[in-house]
Amino acid sequence: MDDLITNILSDLQKELGEEFDNNFQRGAFFNEPWPDKRDGDPSKLQKTGTLRKSITSVITGNRLRFTTSEPYAAIHNEGGTITVTKQMNAFFWAKFKETGQPHWKRLALVKVGSKLTIPKRQFIGTSPEVERAIEQVIDDNVRDYLSNLNFK
Repeated sequence: MDDLITNILSDLQKELGEEFDNNFQRGAFFNEPWPDKRDGDPSKLQKTGTLRKSITSVITGNRLRFTTSEPYAAIHNEGGTITVTKQMNAFFWAKFKETGQPHWKRLALVKVGSKLTIPKRQFIGTSPEVERAIEQVIDDNVRDYLSNLNFK
């Protein structure tokens, strides 16, 4: 029976890992498209690919957990509001001076203490598609397990 659970968790790790990665290609959380960027271009959350590559999964006992080490992942995955700090403002100016890109200047001109709204662009979590994938993996594994039992 331990083999069955191990196989289910291993298959889920692979299947869901691929689906969460595919969300970046889709620019959507499964069938829910991410809001476009302010400039009207579709958002893919992958200027550098750091966020996408940071998603990891670990099996501990009878649990499978997907995580990311990037501190900004939660605000993108869940959406929310952040307050501009002096450090953020300095960072925005430095990025503008480094790159010359206008979006950094727009951010740098936001006053310290102002609120920025980050739209939800979920890439990891639960959904009807995840639940269906879980059911399918469990069904396949139980079927295989039962077909390999030797009844005498």
